[in-house]
Amino acid sequence: MPMTFIETLTAAWAKNDSLLCVGLDPDPAKFPAALAGRADAILEFCQNIVDATADLVCAFKPQIAHFSACRAEAALEALIAHIHARHPGIPVILDAKRGDIGSTAERYAREAFERYQADAVTVNPYLGHDSLEPYLAWQDKGVILLCRTSNSGGSDLQTLEVGGGGGERLFERVARLAVDWNASGQCALVVGATFPADLARVRELTGDMPILVPGVGAQGGDIAATVKAGRTPKNGAGLIISSSRAILYAGGGEDHAQAARRAAKETRDAINRWR
Repeated sequence: MPMTFIETLTAAWAKNDSLLCVGLDPDPAKFPAALAGRADAILEFCQNIVDATADLVCAFKPQIAHFSACRAEAALEALIAHIHARHPGIPVILDAKRGDIGSTAERYAREAFERYQADAVTVNPYLGHDSLEPYLAWQDKGVILLCRTSNSGGSDLQTLEVGGGGGERLFERVARLAVDWNASGQCALVVGATFPADLARVRELTGDMPILVPGVGAQGGDIAATVKAGRTPKNGAGLIISSSRAILYAGGGEDHAQAARRAAKETRDAINRWR
């Protein structure tokens, strides 16, 4: 049987000694001049980054809107196929943040897991458990629920108290529900590095469930605080710490891939100092 997302992620944590996830958010306006105007620029740029950093990461996370806005869905398919073929054992998280019900959710699940062949997908749990069932039906795949997002506006809803008189906040309720919904061991959560105290609370509520942590790098999340708050006590793992722009655009010339590698290594090593 093929390895599940969680098994693949756990193996990548160990093999590459890394909790770093490189987010693949291509922006042609920031590409090196040598790629300007090329029909294959998005695929070439992303493949260069992947090939330069694959031994330093525990996952790659392509953001679907950065491809679809450029009519580059075919490039996204080809990129994920490239990762699986050239760097087997590195899971791919499709950052799509889908949220719908019934047949639409089923189609979104097929899009992520059948069309794009992603190993996991980010989803919005706001519509409740039945909206997640089509994703959970793919029992070898990961389902990563938004919980406490890295943007400041997330506090508009995520920190509101939700009934019962116990002071439970909405993101805490999501974390508790994720534990209940994790019968097949597929679930993970998104918690931003910009809120380390809330990250620590989610870790307390969820045991060793993986946590995808955006917000390190361009958004200013602190690496030391993130690792201390979110690592699992047992093995110092449990985190998928995502950095996108700070790595992708570390260099703007012909050596952009080498610059990305240096930035990825520096980030991975900084994370490991606090594990």
